[in-house]
Formats: sequence, structure tokens, C-alpha cells
Amino acid sequence: MADINAIAKQFTDFYYTTFDTARANLSSLYRDSSMLSFEGSQIQGVAAINEKLTSLPFERVEHKVTTLDAQPSSLGVASLIVSVTGLLLVDDSQNPLQFSQVFQLIPDGGSYYVFNDIFRLNYGA
Repeated sequence: MADINAIAKQFTDFYYTTFDTARANLSSLYRDSSMLSFEGSQIQGVAAINEKLTSLPFERVEHKVTTLDAQPSSLGVASLIVSVTGLLLVDDSQNPLQFSQVFQLIPDGGSYYVFNDIFRLNYGA
């Protein structure tokens, strides 16, 4: 298996840059079997995931990754789990939101697709 940390970094750089500039283009990273859990709502399939991501109620967003961890997720397939924490700057807000996101990436040709995607905002007590 290639260096999973390098794969995770390349994937997250691409994912968050695309999310922040053209969310509709993220659909190529998902398949009909893909599932997104977004703040507790479960969404399955490319069209439904794309609809959710493009209909989020903000115009501008910037992700700032603070931690990135990756591990192999299967003995038989070169898949991996990527865990991300970071900050979101949304529209004109000066107060960043903390988030965590976990991806399970499955090999597909010379690339990977997102099989599972779990996103949560992290609120302080």
C-alpha cells in the first residue's frame, strides 16, 4: 500500500479546496453506495449527497484542517479511514466553528472514492 498519510493529505487537500470553491464538483468522489452522515442525518447515493452539500445554508466557507489521521481499514483491500478535525469559517462570521469528519476511502482504478463520510460540528460545553 502506498503511504496512507500522503494519500490522506492529498485527498483532504482536494476535498476541502473543492468544497470551499465548488461544492457541486464533489459528486465525483461519491458512488451510489456511498453514505454521508451529516449532523445525524443519513444520506445515501451520489445525487442525494450532492443535493445535501450544495444546499447548505451559506455562501462562503473555508476549512482549516488542524489534525489529520489515517489508518488502513481492511486487510484485503487498500482502503483507508481518514479522521479530520478543524475549523470552519462561514460567510462573514469571525467566530470559527469546530468540526470533525471521518472518511472511509475505497480504491477505484488509480484513485479513491468516499464510501462513508461522517461530519459533525463540535460544540463546546
